[in-house]
Amino acid sequence: MRSFLFVSLASLLFSAQAFSPANVPASRTSALRASTALSMSNGGVVITGSAGGVGFAYAGEFMDRGYDVVICDVKDCTTAARALSARHPNGKVFHTKCDVSDAKSIDKLGEFAKKNLGTINYWINNAGVNGGRRDLRDVPVSQVEMVIKVNLMGTLLCTKKAMEIMGEQAGVTGHIFNTLGSGVKGGGTPGYACYGATKRGLPQLTDSLVRELDEGVQGYEKKVTPGTIQVHSLSPGMVFTKLLLDDSTPELRKFPFGVLAAQPEEVAADLVPKILATTKNGGSVEFLT
Repeated sequence: MRSFLFVSLASLLFSAQAFSPANVPASRTSALRASTALSMSNGGVVITGSAGGVGFAYAGEFMDRGYDVVICDVKDCTTAARALSARHPNGKVFHTKCDVSDAKSIDKLGEFAKKNLGTINYWINNAGVNGGRRDLRDVPVSQVEMVIKVNLMGTLLCTKKAMEIMGEQAGVTGHIFNTLGSGVKGGGTPGYACYGATKRGLPQLTDSLVRELDEGVQGYEKKVTPGTIQVHSLSPGMVFTKLLLDDSTPELRKFPFGVLAAQPEEVAADLVPKILATTKNGGSVEFLT
């Protein structure tokens, strides 16, 4: 029984890579996927960190439901976009490069999304890095800065940009989802102090924005915009991707990732319908709940 649970790192890597854009499995049996391409989009979606993994899987699920999607990543998304177009003909996909740690790059992403989507109904802040598993004293300052800039500053700046765009969309409710991770509930994340600290800050950011949108800021006139903005939390749980396997050790290789971690397509299939069903500001969407 023990040998069944404890899979090797090689098999883990193979499984994690199996859902990369270059190795997209044959389509899942689905009435949505079998239907003809829609003549009109159901709306627009922006997903950061979506060249592969769960971000890539989110894009496919949205496209199956007739949404047009902008995917972006710090690396080139051409292969990912080609795979999505081939497998999910009900929606269009547009791709661009974006470094969410850079404000100017986020500004360009916003303009690209407006130009190609017209209306942005959903913005998924999915991009993130763990920075490697090491004692904080051994982590280079440059690595600390990168994790904070991508995970916390990137989410904050992307959220700010999405709010600016969505506020201008008259008669439309725009939804922003911030992705949570290990450390969000406290308890410590040894080896990942920087990552855990950034994820711990996201519920505070989301809760603050929910109250700003609902109540305004004390001492200032409440902002009223043509478009409605809602901010939510998104919890995919432990997803079977390269990010999970980075910096593995012989001891960690005995961990039953294959049993406890879900495949990206499984996570996306569960979460996207929940995302679309969220109507109240400050919603919390979690995998398999």
